[in-house]
Amino acid sequence: MASRREVRCRCGRRMWAPPGVSSIQCSTCHTVTQLSSLVDIARGANRVLQGLQQLRRQHKQQPPQQHQQQMMVQTPPPPRLLEPLPSPFGKKRAVLCGLDYKGKSYSLEGCISDAKSMRSFLVQQMGFPIDSILMLTEDEASPQRIPTKRNIRKAMRWLVEGNRARDSLVFHYSGHGSQQKDYNGDEVDGQDEALCPLDHETEGKIIDDEINKILVRPLVHGAKLHAVIDACNSGTVLDLPSVCRMERNGYYEWERQTSGRTYKGTNGGTAICFSACDDHEASGYTPVFTGKNAGAMTYSFIKAVKTAGTIPTYGHLLNHMCSAIREAQSRLASDGHYTNPDETPVPLLTSSEVFDIYATKFVL
Repeated sequence: MASRREVRCRCGRRMWAPPGVSSIQCSTCHTVTQLSSLVDIARGANRVLQGLQQLRRQHKQQPPQQHQQQMMVQTPPPPRLLEPLPSPFGKKRAVLCGLDYKGKSYSLEGCISDAKSMRSFLVQQMGFPIDSILMLTEDEASPQRIPTKRNIRKAMRWLVEGNRARDSLVFHYSGHGSQQKDYNGDEVDGQDEALCPLDHETEGKIIDDEINKILVRPLVHGAKLHAVIDACNSGTVLDLPSVCRMERNGYYEWERQTSGRTYKGTNGGTAICFSACDDHEASGYTPVFTGKNAGAMTYSFIKAVKTAGTIPTYGHLLNHMCSAIREAQSRLASDGHYTNPDETPVPLLTSSEVFDIYATKFVL
């Protein structure tokens, strides 16, 4: 009597196929896997063997001169196929974008390194599987991994696709940010915040309205998104409705940042963003931390999580980050690089919902 066959789906789920079926559908990701019987496999192997034998006979019958001429002809390399994105189904996954804008007059230093540092942190400290992290930098070999507007949009959709309760999602961006006029009346200050893809001069920027629509609104109950945005004018770049305003002494209050009737929340989930600075400010990078140019936001975030205790609260993390950046900029000011360290931009916390930042634990 024939027994059931074990089949493993591309999302990792194990399935058992009854005897005689030609395909099976995964109940998790709904992918249909085609099955081959032993007879089909044997027939295919026999066809391959016959083809090899025929090629061998033709090779023996070919004149030596003709064979040499064919050997001299260089076969062009096969076209490079687009690398498929990893499966979006997993409890932990991340999209990390690092843009140095190499060769441009507005090039940056250290943004690609920021993305690589974040990847190491997520894998080594936070338990993210390496194959669940999608990297977009100028150093990537695959054309799908270059941080163009199209690819960043695609990666953001991949990040939240099929999100479920207890999913932990991370979106990190290190590069240029900017502002432009708000045309739909949903901004308190009349300005939309935006990210600048590698091809933003020809394709345009990705504004906060679109980022909110792609990343925030699809989050279902129990799913959580953390964004870390190391860019200028990035305070409310996810268009989250609540902004946490914190004083130097640790006192804070929540501020409503949206206007109009456009909904900017989630579909029951939670979205929290750490930004490098407020909407009207410029972020900074500093060599004080590592001796090399690095995003102050990215470095201080990673360091704060590592040193703030076993399970820190959001309030403790924010205090650690702000203190580290102020201290670093004060050291630069003593060397004559900054004239007023008291006006140093510090990280800003925004959220899809108001919560007690000193009671809520930070968990990735």
